[in-house]
Amino acid sequence: MTVQPIKTIGVVGTGVIGSSWTALFLSKGLKVIVTDPAPEAEAKLNEYLQKNCCAVPGTNSSCTLSSCLENVTFVKDIDPYLEQVDLIQENGPERLEIKRKLLAHLDALAPSHVVIASSSSGLPSSTFITECTNNPSRILIGHPFNPPHLVPLVEVVPHPNTAEQSTSTAMTFYKTLGKDPVLVKQETPGFIANRLQAAVCAEAYSLVSRGIVSAEDLDRTMTSGLGLRWALTGPIMTNALGGGGDFGHFMDHLGPALKGWLDDMQRHRFEFGEGERDALKGRVNGWVKTVDLGGVERERDAFLKEIVKSKQDKSV
Repeated sequence: MTVQPIKTIGVVGTGVIGSSWTALFLSKGLKVIVTDPAPEAEAKLNEYLQKNCCAVPGTNSSCTLSSCLENVTFVKDIDPYLEQVDLIQENGPERLEIKRKLLAHLDALAPSHVVIASSSSGLPSSTFITECTNNPSRILIGHPFNPPHLVPLVEVVPHPNTAEQSTSTAMTFYKTLGKDPVLVKQETPGFIANRLQAAVCAEAYSLVSRGIVSAEDLDRTMTSGLGLRWALTGPIMTNALGGGGDFGHFMDHLGPALKGWLDDMQRHRFEFGEGERDALKGRVNGWVKTVDLGGVERERDAFLKEIVKSKQDKSV
């Protein structure tokens, strides 16, 4: 595979993820060719870029809205432009049949050396490359954590036949953006971050639905405790520190207790039945309806930007 500098990105799909990727790419001085079939997609993308293009942590102080917008081209049909792109970030709907047709189309028309990264949040790429006949070995998952222009994580997930060069190109490219890519060595549904999130959320749903804690206090348990700690040391390192620097000591000391808690969680696991879901929705929405969600989002994004910048500064 020919290795070429990545200067122009093709972005397919401009929902929340695609728009955020576009803001990130533009903030780094890349050219972006964007497409989305939705009637108001271009207007919504422009509105998003005006708010977020220069809000990326670590963005050069010379970043201006005009410098961002002059590097983006919105097109109704990206096919004639695929020869110009050096990498494609696909952000289509999380539906298998749509992914299969879309990836087959992109694979057939894009130059064979161009890496095609899908932002799929749970579908392994081996499930939707079945109709690709040009060069499926350049296709992989490049799954960001929302919003991509603020949160550094990208899960790079090759399928069993992804070329090593494609994986290396993706990992290197995301690092040049200031991202923190993680290589997932084997395909697994949901990848890593969403599986961890699902495990935590399932227990959160159980605790709230059983009336053990309110939805608001459940979230406070995370934001005032676990979340703060895990933002700096993940669960494995947190356990090692809890064992006085010895993970084995932690496992020997607390392992039996953890087993007991997990057994109890299994007995009271949230089953996701219709009645169970409806009861939980009522408990949660009773709180959510009293909250300024726009304010929550703005506060979240401001905090994310500050904490990411702080972590970047400490790593220099």
